[in-house]
Amino acid sequence: CGRYVNGHAKKHYEDAQVPLTNHKKSEKQDKPQHTVCMDCSSYSTYCYRCDDFVVNDTKLGLVQKVREHLQNLENSAFTADRHRKRKLLENSSLNSKLLKVNGSTAAICATGLRNLGNTCFMNAILQSLSNIEQFCCYFKELPAVELRNGKTAGRRTYHTRSQGDNNVSLVEEFRKTLCALWQGSQTAFSPESLFYVVWKIMPNFRGYQQQDAHEFMRYLLDHLHLELQGGFNGVSRSAILQENSALSASNKCCINGASTVVTAIFGGILQNEVNCLICGTESRKFDPFLDLSLDIPSQFRNKRSKNQENGPVCSLRDCLRSFTDLEELDETELYMCHKCKKKQKSTKKFWIQKLPKVLCLHLKRFHWTAYLRNKVDTYVEFPLRGLDMKCYLLEPENSGPEHCLYDLAAVVVHHGSGVGSGHYTAYATHEGRWFHFNDSTVTLTDEDTVVKAKAYILFYVERQAKAGSDKL
Repeated sequence: CGRYVNGHAKKHYEDAQVPLTNHKKSEKQDKPQHTVCMDCSSYSTYCYRCDDFVVNDTKLGLVQKVREHLQNLENSAFTADRHRKRKLLENSSLNSKLLKVNGSTAAICATGLRNLGNTCFMNAILQSLSNIEQFCCYFKELPAVELRNGKTAGRRTYHTRSQGDNNVSLVEEFRKTLCALWQGSQTAFSPESLFYVVWKIMPNFRGYQQQDAHEFMRYLLDHLHLELQGGFNGVSRSAILQENSALSASNKCCINGASTVVTAIFGGILQNEVNCLICGTESRKFDPFLDLSLDIPSQFRNKRSKNQENGPVCSLRDCLRSFTDLEELDETELYMCHKCKKKQKSTKKFWIQKLPKVLCLHLKRFHWTAYLRNKVDTYVEFPLRGLDMKCYLLEPENSGPEHCLYDLAAVVVHHGSGVGSGHYTAYATHEGRWFHFNDSTVTLTDEDTVVKAKAYILFYVERQAKAGSDKL
């Protein structure tokens, strides 16, 4: 019934409550009525009234009987189809990495992520991070951690956040998810265990409503960073990081404690410079960052598409310039001047003191009006290669040109009109090819399609200097 795509099953639940309510008007209601639904892929049962998974069964075991019936239907209906697909894979050439399926080109080696209930926001971020090679390889090379023992070892089919299981590891489930991608053994992977841990440690993301992909990315990176600092099962993840020569101490950017792979890859440093307009006192402070949130300049916000002829096209450089340009703070942001001993009018300017290995740029497409949150649907032009960040540096003379050039690795796109609705997909490059990740569907695409996307989050990877290479 499209429980999470169109909310169809929830509509059935809401319709079912009306006659139940009317019927109980003349009776004393002893127990609340619970209408449940079952996911036909994972066979997990969910109660909308409780906003939770259901782990118990009826006395007659009716829930398990439904599961067994669905399993038998699936086995009989799809066995022949699976054998046909497996034979196609086995007979395909070793050099062939692509297969025509239903008229579209799909990548055999690429693995999609199943939607578990409006979890496209999570899937788009996971696919993007899985294609940032240095970051992904670190987690995939971590030793596996056994979280369960005894009767529950190695199996947890139906998850619920009410189980009271606090022995969970975001790092471990994140590692398992990354290992499942790009191995080519399945067309789609179900990140149920990771989502279960997300529900446990990030209460904001419980339930099945649409969430903001950028907000999820920040929570995910922050929690990975915190867990890596503390280690798990007695093994210090930070100690492993220190041994990794590619992530040396010189590249540390500490956010809330010691450096981890998160800060070593995504960590940069901003200089925030504020000047009092009354006495001229200058205040400077350094702020670490994992990503930069950029406004789309107001003069471009009415543009709806790349092909409109009225006015110039907004570019990523316009957004970066707006972020770093000198700005006079308005009356609601008066600066407390220590010399004047009161709040005064002032100017603010950002400089980038240290660039990260992976530059994550978030375009602020959602903004609040008086009553609701609107989306800025403006197309923003962005380069696939050679994004030059040197002009935004505090001390550009201390950085060689090769350390300021970035190439695009992934793009997260929001389709739709509102933050609480719509759909997220991602484009990412892998071994020189661009792929479009749309939950469980992965298709090969081209650069022309990527550059036309209305980007929401952009991941740029620092270009590695090569001896004798041509400069852009």
